[in-house]
Amino acid sequence: MQTAGRIVREGGLVAFPTETVYGLGADAFDAEAVARIYDVKGRPADNPSIVHVADMDAFRELTPNVTPLMERFAEAFWPGPLTMVVRGIPEIPQVTTGGLDTVGVRMPSNKDARAFIKAAATPIAAPSANLSGSPSPTSAEHVLDDFDGRIDAVIDGGRCAIGIESTVVDLTGDVPMILRPGFITREDMEEQLGVKVILDPALNKKPGDGDFHPKAPGMKYKHYAPKAPMIIFEGEREDVLKAIEDEKTSRELEGENVQVIVFDEDQELLAAKELFAELRRADKEKVDMILAAALPQKGVGFSIMNRMLKSAGFNIRKV
Repeated sequence: MQTAGRIVREGGLVAFPTETVYGLGADAFDAEAVARIYDVKGRPADNPSIVHVADMDAFRELTPNVTPLMERFAEAFWPGPLTMVVRGIPEIPQVTTGGLDTVGVRMPSNKDARAFIKAAATPIAAPSANLSGSPSPTSAEHVLDDFDGRIDAVIDGGRCAIGIESTVVDLTGDVPMILRPGFITREDMEEQLGVKVILDPALNKKPGDGDFHPKAPGMKYKHYAPKAPMIIFEGEREDVLKAIEDEKTSRELEGENVQVIVFDEDQELLAAKELFAELRRADKEKVDMILAAALPQKGVGFSIMNRMLKSAGFNIRKV
């Protein structure tokens, strides 16, 4: 950890585990180092990086006004898979915030992540440690598949416990708004805090819709996509499973290599943990087609389907 911390202080890039996915980290206040993250990833410049902190003192130093609502969110969900979008101090480089006057901040619960941040002695700007647009990494092996020889270090903390990125909630307005769904759901927030929470309307739309204008810049870009085309089958469970089996058989008779991704409807936690790993396995095995079964869009299932639909380019087959 001390070596990793020194690398960051010297302007280097370190991939590190969190409970959600692996992040590719740099000193959040080192504009040149953060710009290198964007260059290595091929990340659009207007897509902000989340700033990771190890304690509340570091959070308070990143925003000019910690409101009681922010304190309540932190008390309820930090350390954990929640990113709070707040007003940022002007000292945060524009490259870190994507040119916005806000900053997304998160305190991960993963012990290795917090030990690394403490060793670096600075907040860590870190998007996911993958090539932009490809499935997010949930193991050190996934990071090396994309960046071996291109970054300075990887901290191998094993498989990520959750497997999908943090929930992003905007706390700059009168009502908390979820900009990206994750493991912590709208229902969790409303139940634990007793406050109304709304969704960014764009979360129920798709690119190409005339009114698709996500508030979070990154949500408008291609994400999580495997190399092979992917079809999501939606409908009654028995019909979906039969349609997938029929499609698989037909394609295999044509000589295609087909991968099937099916999780039971009550296996949201397993689906969250394994989805990106399955998509990366498809890339490694050079499959020709991925066939997947939709999950119910409630609770964590809504967050998983957000990723799955983007992975498939919203290619849905209703059965």
